[in-house]
Amino acid sequence: MFGRKKIAMLVAEFLGTGVLALVFLAVTKSSMGFPYFVSIAVGLVLVGLTLSLGSVSGAQLNPAITLGLWTVRKVKTMPALAYVAAQLLGAYAAYMLYTYLIGQKLQGGNHSFDSKILIAETVGTFIFALGWAAAAYQRYEAGKAAAVVGISLILGVLAASTANGGLLNPALALGANVWAWGTYVLGPVLGAIIGFNLYGLLFAPYATVAETSAKKKK
Repeated sequence: MFGRKKIAMLVAEFLGTGVLALVFLAVTKSSMGFPYFVSIAVGLVLVGLTLSLGSVSGAQLNPAITLGLWTVRKVKTMPALAYVAAQLLGAYAAYMLYTYLIGQKLQGGNHSFDSKILIAETVGTFIFALGWAAAAYQRYEAGKAAAVVGISLILGVLAASTANGGLLNPALALGANVWAWGTYVLGPVLGAIIGFNLYGLLFAPYATVAETSAKKKK
């Protein structure tokens, strides 16, 4: 059975991802929808959500980040699947709310494969994941973790925007009606997996790596 704590974790991921997607839509569809402003907006939102929800669910708010954490055994399989479902539902709820408020549906983006967008999304999410991995492995306190994660997202979005990328989050792709498996889904997942595993292999403190290995053997 789901206890209060587990329900709170899923609701936090649902609401947090929904807020992130709603702000992303509001900024990108406004007159200030330039990569510079979008990156700052989502970065600041993530800082706030990490501070408010981080102690509840970790404030992952991104299926790619959740899968990256899963590959380095920071999240177990069943919670990871539940998180991804909650994140996607939260982003879709944001889409429904946004389209209701503006009174029209969003036109779908280009769903065809584009290698430049794939690479941009991979590189941008890799940058973001390095910051996330640093916060996770170094066990930063809440304020420092929020700052590192938020700044990393800003830098990642700016880097990815050079090739019309900059979502770095499959849930945001769903919320923005630009879901595309070969670009806005695969790119962030690859970037997150590479980022987390590279950090764990080369940069993580030995104590945290040894602890993860010990849990694996149990």
